[in-house]
Amino acid sequence: MKLLILDRDGTLNRSRDDYVASADEWEALPGALEAVARLNHGGWRVVLATNQSGIGRGLFDMASLNAIHAKMHRQLAAVGGRIEAIFFCPHAPEDGCNCRKPAPGLFEQISERFGVPAQDVPVAGNAVRHVQAGHAAGCPTHLLLTGKSEHLRSDAGAAPDPALVPGLPASTQVHADLAAFADWLLAQPVATPTP
Repeated sequence: MKLLILDRDGTLNRSRDDYVASADEWEALPGALEAVARLNHGGWRVVLATNQSGIGRGLFDMASLNAIHAKMHRQLAAVGGRIEAIFFCPHAPEDGCNCRKPAPGLFEQISERFGVPAQDVPVAGNAVRHVQAGHAAGCPTHLLLTGKSEHLRSDAGAAPDPALVPGLPASTQVHADLAAFADWLLAQPVATPTP
Protein backbone atom coordinates (compact mmCIF):
# COMPACT_ATOMS: atom_id res chain seq x y z
CA MET A 1 0.00 0.00 0.00
CA LYS A 2 1.24 3.47 -0.89
CA LEU A 3 0.38 5.76 2.02
CA LEU A 4 1.04 9.50 2.33
CA ILE A 5 0.49 11.87 5.29
CA LEU A 6 -0.35 15.53 4.64
CA ASP A 7 -0.87 18.52 6.89
CA ARG A 8 -4.19 20.37 6.46
CA ASP A 9 -4.03 24.13 7.10
CA GLY A 10 -1.60 25.83 4.73
CA THR A 11 -1.18 22.62 2.70
CA LEU A 12 -4.70 21.83 1.46
CA ASN A 13 -6.43 25.03 2.49
CA ARG A 14 -5.54 28.63 3.26
CA SER A 15 -4.24 29.04 6.78
CA ARG A 16 -5.33 31.90 8.99
CA ASP A 17 -3.62 33.92 11.70
CA ASP A 18 -6.14 32.55 14.20
CA TYR A 19 -7.96 29.28 13.37
CA VAL A 20 -10.09 27.84 10.62
CA ALA A 21 -13.07 27.50 12.95
CA SER A 22 -15.99 26.97 10.56
CA ALA A 23 -16.78 25.48 7.18
CA ASP A 24 -17.25 29.01 5.82
CA GLU A 25 -13.62 29.79 6.73
CA TRP A 26 -12.22 26.70 4.98
CA GLU A 27 -10.94 27.62 1.51
CA ALA A 28 -8.92 25.21 -0.61
CA LEU A 29 -5.57 26.39 -1.98
CA PRO A 30 -5.47 26.62 -5.79
CA GLY A 31 -4.56 23.24 -7.26
CA ALA A 32 -4.31 21.43 -3.90
CA LEU A 33 -7.44 19.30 -4.20
CA GLU A 34 -6.56 18.38 -7.76
CA ALA A 35 -3.11 17.35 -6.52
CA VAL A 36 -4.72 14.97 -4.02
CA ALA A 37 -6.86 13.53 -6.83
CA ARG A 38 -3.76 12.96 -9.00
CA LEU A 39 -2.04 11.24 -6.07
CA ASN A 40 -5.10 9.03 -5.52
CA HIS A 41 -5.20 8.12 -9.20
CA GLY A 42 -1.50 7.27 -8.94
CA GLY A 43 -2.29 4.71 -6.24
CA TRP A 44 -1.60 6.83 -3.15
CA ARG A 45 -3.87 6.68 -0.11
CA VAL A 46 -3.81 10.12 1.51
CA VAL A 47 -4.28 10.72 5.24
CA LEU A 48 -4.27 14.01 7.14
CA ALA A 49 -2.46 14.68 10.42
CA THR A 50 -3.48 18.04 11.86
CA ASN A 51 -3.21 19.98 15.12
CA GLN A 52 -6.63 21.36 16.06
CA SER A 53 -5.94 23.03 19.39
CA GLY A 54 -8.92 25.34 18.83
CA ILE A 55 -10.99 22.48 20.26
CA GLY A 56 -8.90 22.25 23.43
CA ARG A 57 -8.99 26.03 23.79
CA GLY A 58 -12.78 26.12 23.39
CA LEU A 59 -12.69 28.20 20.20
CA PHE A 60 -14.75 25.71 18.19
CA ASP A 61 -16.32 22.31 18.78
CA MET A 62 -16.36 18.87 17.16
CA ALA A 63 -19.50 19.73 15.17
CA SER A 64 -17.64 22.65 13.57
CA LEU A 65 -14.59 20.49 12.83
CA ASN A 66 -16.83 17.82 11.29
CA ALA A 67 -18.54 20.46 9.13
CA ILE A 68 -15.14 21.72 7.92
CA HIS A 69 -14.10 18.21 6.97
CA ALA A 70 -17.45 17.46 5.32
CA LYS A 71 -16.92 20.51 3.08
CA MET A 72 -13.35 19.38 2.32
CA HIS A 73 -14.55 15.86 1.43
CA ARG A 74 -17.29 17.24 -0.87
CA GLN A 75 -14.86 19.50 -2.71
CA LEU A 76 -12.32 16.68 -3.05
CA ALA A 77 -14.97 14.31 -4.40
CA ALA A 78 -15.97 16.92 -6.99
CA VAL A 79 -12.45 16.75 -8.50
CA GLY A 80 -12.07 12.96 -8.08
CA GLY A 81 -9.98 13.04 -4.90
CA ARG A 82 -10.25 11.39 -1.52
CA ILE A 83 -8.76 11.68 1.95
CA GLU A 84 -8.79 8.22 3.57
CA ALA A 85 -8.74 9.39 7.18
CA ILE A 86 -8.15 12.46 9.34
CA PHE A 87 -6.06 12.12 12.48
CA PHE A 88 -6.09 15.22 14.66
CA CYS A 89 -4.80 16.45 17.98
CA PRO A 90 -7.53 18.37 19.87
CA HIS A 91 -5.26 19.35 22.75
CA ALA A 92 -3.98 22.77 23.78
CA PRO A 93 -0.16 23.18 23.81
CA GLU A 94 -0.01 23.10 27.62
CA ASP A 95 -1.68 19.66 27.75
CA GLY A 96 1.65 17.92 27.09
CA CYS A 97 0.20 15.17 24.87
CA ASN A 98 2.15 12.96 22.45
CA CYS A 99 -0.16 13.69 19.52
CA ARG A 100 0.41 17.45 19.15
CA LYS A 101 2.97 18.07 16.43
CA PRO A 102 5.99 18.26 16.57
CA ALA A 103 5.49 15.13 18.73
CA PRO A 104 5.22 12.00 16.55
CA GLY A 105 2.08 10.46 18.09
CA LEU A 106 -0.31 11.07 15.18
CA PHE A 107 2.19 9.65 12.68
CA GLU A 108 2.79 6.56 14.82
CA GLN A 109 -0.98 6.03 15.08
CA ILE A 110 -1.38 6.30 11.30
CA SER A 111 1.49 3.89 10.60
CA GLU A 112 0.04 1.37 13.04
CA ARG A 113 -3.57 1.75 11.88
CA PHE A 114 -2.70 1.24 8.22
CA GLY A 115 0.02 -1.35 8.87
CA VAL A 116 2.65 0.51 6.85
CA PRO A 117 6.15 1.04 8.31
CA ALA A 118 6.88 4.74 8.90
CA GLN A 119 9.97 4.66 6.65
CA ASP A 120 7.61 3.88 3.74
CA VAL A 121 5.20 6.76 4.47
CA PRO A 122 6.17 10.15 2.99
CA VAL A 123 5.07 13.20 4.98
CA ALA A 124 4.42 16.59 3.38
CA GLY A 125 3.31 19.84 4.95
CA ASN A 126 3.91 23.56 5.14
CA ALA A 127 4.79 23.75 8.84
CA VAL A 128 8.22 22.83 10.16
CA ARG A 129 6.56 21.17 13.18
CA HIS A 130 4.65 18.83 10.81
CA VAL A 131 7.92 17.85 9.14
CA GLN A 132 9.63 17.45 12.53
CA ALA A 133 6.85 15.12 13.73
CA GLY A 134 7.13 12.99 10.61
CA HIS A 135 10.91 12.85 10.97
CA ALA A 136 10.61 11.84 14.65
CA ALA A 137 8.34 8.97 13.58
CA GLY A 138 10.86 7.86 10.93
CA CYS A 139 9.01 9.06 7.82
CA PRO A 140 10.63 10.63 4.72
CA THR A 141 9.89 14.37 4.96
CA HIS A 142 8.91 17.10 2.50
CA LEU A 143 8.36 20.82 3.19
CA LEU A 144 5.89 22.74 1.02
CA LEU A 145 6.47 26.47 0.53
CA THR A 146 2.85 27.43 1.22
CA GLY A 147 1.08 28.65 4.35
CA LYS A 148 3.54 28.98 7.23
CA SER A 149 6.53 28.42 4.90
CA GLU A 150 5.49 30.66 2.01
CA HIS A 151 7.88 33.38 3.25
CA LEU A 152 10.81 31.03 2.52
CA ARG A 153 10.35 31.30 -1.24
CA SER A 154 12.92 33.43 -2.99
CA ASP A 155 11.80 36.20 -5.32
CA ALA A 156 12.70 33.88 -8.19
CA GLY A 157 10.54 31.14 -6.67
CA ALA A 158 13.52 28.92 -5.86
CA ALA A 159 13.40 26.62 -2.85
CA PRO A 160 15.66 27.46 0.08
CA ASP A 161 18.51 25.24 1.16
CA PRO A 162 16.92 22.99 3.86
CA ALA A 163 19.98 23.61 6.04
CA LEU A 164 19.00 27.29 6.23
CA VAL A 165 15.50 26.63 7.65
CA PRO A 166 15.66 26.54 11.48
CA GLY A 167 14.55 23.20 12.90
CA LEU A 168 14.07 21.52 9.52
CA PRO A 169 15.47 17.96 9.43
CA ALA A 170 18.46 17.87 7.08
CA SER A 171 17.03 15.09 4.91
CA THR A 172 13.87 17.09 4.07
CA GLN A 173 13.10 17.81 0.42
CA VAL A 174 11.49 21.15 -0.42
CA HIS A 175 8.70 21.74 -2.98
CA ALA A 176 6.84 24.86 -4.09
CA ASP A 177 3.40 23.52 -3.16
CA LEU A 178 1.29 20.36 -2.99
CA ALA A 179 0.95 20.19 -6.78
CA ALA A 180 4.74 20.32 -7.22
CA PHE A 181 5.17 17.64 -4.54
CA ALA A 182 2.57 15.45 -6.28
CA ASP A 183 4.43 15.87 -9.59
CA TRP A 184 7.67 14.83 -7.90
CA LEU A 185 6.16 11.86 -6.04
CA LEU A 186 4.30 10.53 -9.07
CA ALA A 187 7.53 10.67 -11.11
CA GLN A 188 9.43 8.47 -8.62
CA PRO A 189 10.11 4.83 -9.50
CA VAL A 190 7.80 2.43 -7.70
CA ALA A 191 9.58 1.21 -4.58
CA THR A 192 9.22 -2.26 -3.15
CA PRO A 193 7.53 -1.97 0.27
CA THR A 194 9.59 -2.86 3.31
CA PRO A 195 8.56 -6.34 4.61
